[in-house]
Amino acid sequence: MADEKQEWRPGSFTKNFSWGRDAAGLEELHETIRIGFAERMEDVPREEFRARISKRNRPDYIPMNYFLFTRQSRGEDYIVADELVFQALSAPHSARFDKLAMFTFLLSFAGKFKRANPTQRRPAMWANAYIREHIDREFAWDTRRISASDIATFVGEDERYKGETVGKLATNLNFIFDKGRIRDFPRSRIERWWVDALFLALDRIIEDRLLDRQVTASDQYASLLERHHFIQLTGRRTLEKEMAVRHLVLLYEVCGGRERFSDEAVARRTEERVPDVEEFLSATDHVVGAIHPKNRTILKSIPRSCALLARYAAGFEVIGEEELANFDIERFVRSKTKEAMLRLQERQIRPRMSADELMRITREK
Repeated sequence: MADEKQEWRPGSFTKNFSWGRDAAGLEELHETIRIGFAERMEDVPREEFRARISKRNRPDYIPMNYFLFTRQSRGEDYIVADELVFQALSAPHSARFDKLAMFTFLLSFAGKFKRANPTQRRPAMWANAYIREHIDREFAWDTRRISASDIATFVGEDERYKGETVGKLATNLNFIFDKGRIRDFPRSRIERWWVDALFLALDRIIEDRLLDRQVTASDQYASLLERHHFIQLTGRRTLEKEMAVRHLVLLYEVCGGRERFSDEAVARRTEERVPDVEEFLSATDHVVGAIHPKNRTILKSIPRSCALLARYAAGFEVIGEEELANFDIERFVRSKTKEAMLRLQERQIRPRMSADELMRITREK
């Protein structure tokens, strides 16, 4: 496991790079992932990924070294198909993807590959520390304080920084912060990118531990998220977020971790965990939504193969691909309330007191 006290060496991040129009967010990264993985949710050889995107005459070092994760197998480097890749392949570019990618950069787990130096395993720890130690701890996520000048001061005065220049790093990082919409992070309510980020964090943490031959048990998930400052890196801490972590850790475990992307592995897991249940989704759905029954803001897109596990083993409600794409929480709650009222009527269940009587009792108490 890479040490958070390691030296900061920015490497290729201080080079000039272009990411398209400001208004496009991280659309270039989204497109690069789709091309590099050839639209397939499978680990891809690193050199094959590089060859595919080089045809677009685009630099590869920022996506490959700072946003994606590389593992080694039988002497070959593979870029891992994890939650960031899933979101790029399963949905059009959006602000939600930008914020997930921004978190991925801040979490800073890039894996190991040939000829990489040890600091490249966690290559952006200067950005990680800037958010945790400065924006979260000192400024309580007041993102108005973020600027290239503030970044340069924080990094330049820290003894961990060993780069030759601070100015270019600060300018590039501030640029990425804008593209990654970090100023949206402090919102107190749970948003879909935050839910995706939790799955991404577990994917990366578990893969990083495997590099050291450490197997991660499911009862370690929550503590590992805390150890790696998941909530601190994603905005202000709230009780709702702390409770949501427990629900999402269960969903992640039930779906099999990164094996959720393998239909064969999920089929075996479904047979073990929820045998003798019938399919309930359209055969045309590829991605579905899992919604927590008590907190409708907890909505996670998952592979269709995980639907039975999500519903019967984790207790989530599941919606189809079309409803997921057009999800409106207020409309969803209204429809569920109406369905519940109809069920009560069908069972001839009637209230024993009026609303006025209930309000009078409440006021008296």
